[in-house]
Order: sequence, then structure tokens, then C-alpha cells
Amino acid sequence: MLSGVLNASQNVRDGISVFKGPQSPQTGSPITCSPALKREVLVKRRSSSGTAPPLQFVDPLDRLEVHIGETARLKCVFKGSSPVASCWVYNKKEVAESSRFHIDSCNESSSLVISEALPDDSGRYTIFVRDRKSSAQHTVTLNVIDLPQPPASCPVAYLLSPHSLVLSWSGPSYDGGSAVTGYVVEVCESPGATDQWRELTAQCKSTSFRVTSGLQPQGEYCFRVRAYNAVGVSEPSQESQPIRMDNPGESCDEKPVKYVTVTINTEDKLTDHYNIQEKLGVGKFGQVFRMTHKETGHVCAGKFYKGRRTKEREAARKEVELMNFLHHPKLVQCLAAYDNKAEMVMVMEYVAGGELFERIVDDSFEHTEVSSVGYMRQILEGIQYMHQQNIVHLDLKPENIVCVDRTGIQIKIIDFGLASKLDPNTPVKVMHGTPEFVAPEVINYEPICLATDMWSIGVICYILLSGESPFQGESDSETLALVTAAQWEFDEESFEDITDLAKDFISSLLSKDVRRRMSCEEALAHSWLEYTCVDNSRSSTKNLSKNKMKKFLTRQKWKKTGKALLALKRMAILSKPEASASLSPVDETEKALQSLELKLQSKPEFSKTPSDLTVPQGSSAQLSCLITGYPDPEVVWLKDGELQEECVQVDYEEDGSCTLTLENVSLHHSGLYSCKATNVLGEALCSATLTVEQKD
Repeated sequence: MLSGVLNASQNVRDGISVFKGPQSPQTGSPITCSPALKREVLVKRRSSSGTAPPLQFVDPLDRLEVHIGETARLKCVFKGSSPVASCWVYNKKEVAESSRFHIDSCNESSSLVISEALPDDSGRYTIFVRDRKSSAQHTVTLNVIDLPQPPASCPVAYLLSPHSLVLSWSGPSYDGGSAVTGYVVEVCESPGATDQWRELTAQCKSTSFRVTSGLQPQGEYCFRVRAYNAVGVSEPSQESQPIRMDNPGESCDEKPVKYVTVTINTEDKLTDHYNIQEKLGVGKFGQVFRMTHKETGHVCAGKFYKGRRTKEREAARKEVELMNFLHHPKLVQCLAAYDNKAEMVMVMEYVAGGELFERIVDDSFEHTEVSSVGYMRQILEGIQYMHQQNIVHLDLKPENIVCVDRTGIQIKIIDFGLASKLDPNTPVKVMHGTPEFVAPEVINYEPICLATDMWSIGVICYILLSGESPFQGESDSETLALVTAAQWEFDEESFEDITDLAKDFISSLLSKDVRRRMSCEEALAHSWLEYTCVDNSRSSTKNLSKNKMKKFLTRQKWKKTGKALLALKRMAILSKPEASASLSPVDETEKALQSLELKLQSKPEFSKTPSDLTVPQGSSAQLSCLITGYPDPEVVWLKDGELQEECVQVDYEEDGSCTLTLENVSLHHSGLYSCKATNVLGEALCSATLTVEQKD
């Protein structure tokens, strides 16, 4: 039934009448004027002059930003031919009336009012409108903003001297819908005194801050950080551990870690030997805490596994076993391991500098193609050593490349939880990894090889130089499809200042055919890495833009939190500021237009009826009415219930007005004239009496 109505109305819009009107009882054909009687066709359709303008929006609203809890009013005004139907679509569904959502629509406008707006309400709202002849759509972007969440981690300090240090932390998991514009850093000079915090700065623009004054040698301090955006300042982060201003320890570069072949301790408890301090992070495996050795005071990291099942404990034991083969300065080291009924913990080398990409986006840090060469060389050196042991990492990504400290440019590779030792006689297939960085052979469930890591290194290098991910899709499934097809290109704007050597280096790694990918040895011998200055006089020493990398890091961070849906929606709003011109998917559009088609449907009605009329003989007479209804009603005029037997003039206009004109009337024209309007939904009838007076 629905398809029949839609097809019928479509034919009306195309100017082809599907309504036959009154039919002859003898022939079944439409009644028309015979040439002998010179009758005109009595079944009339609206005229289509073609002069009516198409449906259009008037000064439409593109974006609206409201604070959480406020009322959001999305209003669009439009011009069209009455009747006009409209609907609002959000997340591919038509918005329905509810306790917080109210829609007020008429033939000239439609308003969507959202009371007590929530962050979940943020997004793109598309209004579809339709009149009798055309349709239009427009998208309004709503952003509901709130205070940002507190920074995701407490500040971590790196001592520079007895009176200066560098603090670093992670930004908030969700920015409240409005970009974080800075941080407030606070210090407490008496750890434990919760009311003695003072502000060090309110102008920090990045996730690290160098404190060079106000700290006393041998003094003990705690630090915390607040984020702020256009709405205001967040709650404070977790407090740092008390930090004593003493002589800074030697960096890892000056005092290399002593390599240890680890045997898992199943007799002692971790707390017998280590003090557990603040949490440093959370992963799929469990949590990481900063720890200090009770006897030596040596700082390290504890990787606590949450699983107590045999399978999970075996995975941890495998990681310890593999790391005994990975004694290299560019690979983080395992120092000890504990396994008892309560928990399983790996004691790891403490790497204080944070993620490499987080370090790069710091406003005080220079990021050039030259510096990128240095980072890629170090990554390759570490992976080369792994490959020499026939071990593949299988989870190379930016968060697993960390800086040794906050002042130098040395890096280490971490997280060997997915690493695997290859056996030439036993093909290995895996189905794990991170979609943006995993190689095509992993997705296709084909045997992996050492070249599988090289693909991931190519992706890391692409992002390092451009700030963009070559395979990032709207969803994980779309990302995986792009990887499988090996579909990528060098964005002209992002790679404008990047040398051809760098592009060749990336291209030689992002090859779908594993046989054509460079090995670590070949990559280290590539011309791009052989240059220490890479065309030092020109583009390679130019500071690269960090804006895209900041957005990339924000998206990665949001993915790891419970606010991922909100945050990704926020990122979509940021990445497509000109949302008003975007078209919805075809299926969404068709569904909305079908809904509007049904809303337009109405049986014929007369909004104006003809009045009784008295005219003198020999004059002309006009009876007029105004007809509404959709699909457009077809009209016949009757006299005393019968079709007239002589010519009449009927004008049925675009606006629905219909006029019957009788010329040179005589006495026999007197009678009851009726206008009958009919469409597929029903019919309507109105009447008026015409009286013709005889001349004296």
C-alpha cells in the first residue's frame, strides 16, 4: 500500500495524472467534451507553470554551542509551496518527541528544542523538508560543552637540579566538548596538607611544565594539575607522590641498565622487595605502577597482570621468557618477575620520558624531519636486534615508543605482550594487533614474518612526519578494509615540506607484498637514514606542524576511555567544520523522504468555499474555491449533481485556487454548482447556488 501511494504521488509530481476522474458507465473511459458539443475536459489538475521556486532554506543555522544543562534550540526557516512536511534525523534515526525533545513545525519553519542538553546530545542534526515538488536538507551541528575531565594521570616529576624539575602528565580523557586551552599547575609544600595548595602557573599550554623557581633544596613537594577550556577549570588530577628536591639521578644514557636474565620468583611476594607507589597507566593486561626497591631505592615500574587464569599467566611467563632474549639499549628491560596465587607482576625498567609523540607535540620541543630521522633510526636499531633473535614485536605503535627522559632524545620500545618467536618450520598466524598499525597479512590470517613489523614502522613514520594516520577509517572495520587493500596516499598538504627521500622510505615499507618491504638492514641503509642533515639548507630543518598530530593523539587517548563515544563524536565535529553542506547516506535520505511523503499525505479539503451568486442574464459568473490535499486532488465541477453538458472554463492554479467561469449566462444556468476534489485518500465536496435573473 505504501509503495502504491508513493508511486501515485510521484506521477502527480511529474505532471502525469494517475487519477482517471469520473468514467463513462458505458465505456469506462474518462468523460470528455465531444467535438459535436464542444465540451472541454471537466477533470482538472493543478497547472504547472514552472515558475514556483524550489524549496530552500532561509539563512540557515550551521552550528550551535550550548553549555550542559541549557536548552538547545535548532530552528530552520524555509520557503516552499504549501503544504510542507519536515523531519529531523540524528544518528540515522528520525528524532521523536520525548520528555526532553520537542519539535514544532509548520509550512514555514521547524524547530527542534532539546531541554537540559547533555554531552550525548552533541552531533549533527539533519532536517529534511519536502513540498509538493521538491525536497531539501540541511545539517546543524550541535556541540554541548562542559568542563573538561581532570587530567588522566597525576604529574610525574623528573629532577633537573636540587631546585628545578620537569613535570609531565596526560591530558584529560574527554575535553568536555570544548578544546582544552591550557592547564593550571598547583603545588603543595606540605605533603598531606590538603588545604595548602598554591598555584604555580595557570598559563601552561602543554602537558609538561618546567619548574625553575620557588623550590628549595631538600624540600618535599606534591603536585597536581587542572585542565581548562572555554567553560571553566576541571577538578584536579590525582596528586603526585611526594618529591624531594635532591641531586637528580643519572640518566639512563649515562648509566646503562644492567642486563638481567630473569627467573620468575614463585616464593617471595613483590612487597617483600618493593614499595608500590602511584599508578602510571592501564592496559589490556592490567595496570602499571611506579615502584622503588626497598634496599637500593632504585625506581622501576611494576606491570601487574589482572588475569589469574592459567592461560593469562602462561602469556605473562612467555613475555618474560622472550624478554630474556632482548637485551638491547633500545628495548625496555625486564628486571624481575613474581608469580604467586595473589598476583603476577613483571618488574620493568622505569622509562620516565613518556610517549615519544606526546613529547613531540610539546610547544617547547622542536619537531623537524631531521629529528624524525633520529627517532626512526633508533626504532630500527631496536627492532633489528629483535629480528636477529627471530622475534617479531607485532604491536608496534606510537604509544609503545617512549622517551628515556624528559630532556634527551633517546627512545626505547616497550610492551612485548604480543611478541612471538618465529620458527622457520612452523608458520605462525595471529589475529591481534591495533587496526591502524597492523599489516595486511595479519588481517587476512596469513603467515606472519619479520616484515610484518616493518609495515607498522612505515605507518609510524607516516604519522611522525604528517600527524595523520594513512589508514584511519570511520570505524575499525573500515580501517581494516583500507589496510587490506593497502589503499593510502601522501596527502599533498601534510607532506608539502617532506623530502622525496622520506616518501620513498615510507613507500618501501607500506607495500602489501611482504617480499617487497624493506628489512631492518635495508631500512637502516636507506638514503634517508644515511643523511644526518637531510638537505640541511631547506625543508628538512623546518619545524613541522603539530596540530594534526595533537588531534591524532587526542583521538587515540579517547579510544582508551569510557568516554570514547563522546570523544569520537567530538573529533568528528572538529574534523568536519563545514557540516551544513554534507549529504547524508543515500539510504538515510531515502528513508527520511519516505517519511515526509507520508506526512504530506492528506485527503482533499476546502479552505475556502464558493459563495452563492446572483447575476443578470447575459453576464459572466465565477465561482471560486481553495483546495488543499496531497497528492494533488483532481477536480470536477457539477451542476445539480451532474456533469455539465456544455463548455465551461475551469482554472485550477498552482496555489490550489480553482475557479469555474460561465460566460453569457442564461436562465438555464441557474442551479446548484458543486466542486468535487478527489485523491487516493478521499474526496471533498463544496457547493454554491447560482441564480440568473431575467432582464426586464
